[in-house]
Amino acid sequence: MKSHIFTGIRPFSALIEACWKEPYSLQRLIKDTIAGVTVGIIAIPLSMALAIGSGVAPQYGLYTSAVAGIIIALFGGSRFSVSGPTAAFVVILYPVSQQFGLAGLLIATLLSGLILMFMGFARLGKLIEFIPLPVTLGFTSGIGITIGTMQIKDFFGLQLNTIPAEYLGKLAALVGALPTFNLGDTLVGVATMAVLVYWPRLGIRLPAHLPALLIGSGVMVVLWAFHLPVATIGTRFGYVLANGAHGQGIPPILPQWILPWNLPDAHGQPMAFDWHTISALLPAAFSMAMLGAIESLLCAVVLDGMTGIKHQSNNELIGQGLGNIVAPFFGGITATAAIARSAANVRAGATSPVSSLVHSGLVLLALLILAPALSYLPMSAMAALLLLVAWNMSEARKVIYLLRRAPKDDIAVMLLCMSLTVLFDMVIAITVGIVLASLLFMRRIASMTRISELPQSAVGQYRVFRINGPLFFAAAERIFDELAVLTRDDRLIVLQWDAVPVLDAGGLQAFVRFSEHLAADKQLIVTDIPFGPLKTLARANIHPIEGRLAFYPTLTQALQELAETTPAVA
Repeated sequence: MKSHIFTGIRPFSALIEACWKEPYSLQRLIKDTIAGVTVGIIAIPLSMALAIGSGVAPQYGLYTSAVAGIIIALFGGSRFSVSGPTAAFVVILYPVSQQFGLAGLLIATLLSGLILMFMGFARLGKLIEFIPLPVTLGFTSGIGITIGTMQIKDFFGLQLNTIPAEYLGKLAALVGALPTFNLGDTLVGVATMAVLVYWPRLGIRLPAHLPALLIGSGVMVVLWAFHLPVATIGTRFGYVLANGAHGQGIPPILPQWILPWNLPDAHGQPMAFDWHTISALLPAAFSMAMLGAIESLLCAVVLDGMTGIKHQSNNELIGQGLGNIVAPFFGGITATAAIARSAANVRAGATSPVSSLVHSGLVLLALLILAPALSYLPMSAMAALLLLVAWNMSEARKVIYLLRRAPKDDIAVMLLCMSLTVLFDMVIAITVGIVLASLLFMRRIASMTRISELPQSAVGQYRVFRINGPLFFAAAERIFDELAVLTRDDRLIVLQWDAVPVLDAGGLQAFVRFSEHLAADKQLIVTDIPFGPLKTLARANIHPIEGRLAFYPTLTQALQELAETTPAVA
């Protein structure tokens, strides 16, 4: 038998459609270059900040944007997506890096890439359609709250030796450490945040990230003149080159080929790359893959709406998977399509994946040329960047709108997902949220299945009931119990099924039980059965039983025949 696993899977699909099937002119190249540079300016500080938030040195965020950004742009299915580290992953990556170190984080990223590849080849690219809005809004808002909480320490320069893993303990520790705030760090953080908030109101097209960091660094220099200390990337992070040379900040070299399992774990010991390690990292890898799939496909859907050009979801998953497989061998952490950067890419005039390639090239150039300068960036300024990202990710306006306008069931699901994400983790939140949303949805649909009696004048002396709605496991039992009560004294029951779109196993069982429990002198007639339910009855070998059970194509035909046999029945 011929396998169809590769049906619809095409490597380089977005690149081919944008640059080969459509004429690629010099004008388009200029547009892509401008867009790529614009996004690169945004990506450089964000990539470092997100790496720091994930518990690793800032250069690993740059490696991710450079390597994964190139691979995903080449092999993905969305021509406008820009991939790299994103805020959503911080809450997953930070615990992994603390427990397993950089080695464990890179191995988990590799495993998540394999899972994403499997999802793409299994053609699961439409999974985003099956996740309700309250669930996605709940866990993204929860992630925003968690990320924002994690930045309080660096924003205020708090003195904390250890931070508890659980959220409530972390919050208590931060509140208790507020008296230890550093004035220099706080002033730099406030200045950076002020620029981030007010810069867009000036109408200047330059992204706010660059001027915010420059002004924050300028405030730091002024504070140094007054001997007020401010923590920087250089004072917080160091590196060791292959030749044994030591340095502070970011190493001015391109990403180097490494084997993730040869790196030390969180305790500085060699990582044991065996089944025990893989099984310990699989839950985190699965979380990374699920979140990566959701965020990349959600990003692609947003870009489709902005541009009118459809993405190829399965190819996008494969591209994301391949990027997360390759990146760890160059020090890259987990990557996915970044909605904010991708939207900025479109607004800057991008026409193809070339803009994403330019963005990655600019990141590589920054590593070679700007590494010494990047080491002077204040930690509180980086925290301010992530605080703004966390606020945007929380989507407070959508949350408030949902609280005011949505049904109570949706509000409950959103608040539950948000709380579980903050207090536990995203996987629990999504799992519980989808299950609860599904149950509430089934209850809502089941309540829509109703039974009504047709007017007596239309059918003479026979009682005819019309079932409106799906006869599935959550509704069928109630419908047939109600019908049994209504027809307790009737010898002839006619059911019209023209408005029954679904008959599942539960509905079939309830129907069979109802028909079998009819008294010996009663007869059941079913008419107007749609194709789906009719197919279910045929597969179950439900046949007419003379004097007990009959089926008619239409209600009119059934009533005409009954009218002819009325004396015999009566």
